[in-house]
Amino acid sequence: MDDRPARWSTATTFPDMWVDPDDDPRDTQGPGPEGESATLRDFLTGYRLTLRMKCEGLDAEQLARRSVPPSTMSLLGLVRHLAEVERDWRNWITDGDPLPRLYGEKDADFHGALAEQALVDAAFSDLEREQSATDAALAEHPDLSERVGDERIAVRELMVHRIEEYARHCGHADLLRERVDGRVGQ
Repeated sequence: MDDRPARWSTATTFPDMWVDPDDDPRDTQGPGPEGESATLRDFLTGYRLTLRMKCEGLDAEQLARRSVPPSTMSLLGLVRHLAEVERDWRNWITDGDPLPRLYGEKDADFHGALAEQALVDAAFSDLEREQSATDAALAEHPDLSERVGDERIAVRELMVHRIEEYARHCGHADLLRERVDGRVGQ
């Protein structure tokens, strides 16, 4: 007996995709954005949408389901983790005292990802709020070569790091989602 879910996708045009191109909200058709800053924001937006797409249609238990022991990683844990790191990136921008952690001690974002709808709702709300706040803080620094915060990090480096973080975790989300219900695709 095998407890692995059957692999599936809603895509019919390209069955290895998550959805058909006409149904993909990431709008990859047409010319890309103009300029480095717009390109970076576009990639970040695409990965943020991908993470949300990987979580769509799942209940609290499925979102909180751990991958394989001893890992504490889950889709809900990833959402919480990315809310936490958005806040942390904002700390890199400022010269003042750092904002407190959202979920407490290191790895509490993953350990606290429990199968409770209130926690799911709070995690997505936290993520949206922290993304908006970090976006607004970075909008005050349109020069990508400007160095900000106590560590004098370049805005460009911060933007690329954000994209890398989301891209890496979207890869995790691919595997986590397939483990939960068998759905596959980009």
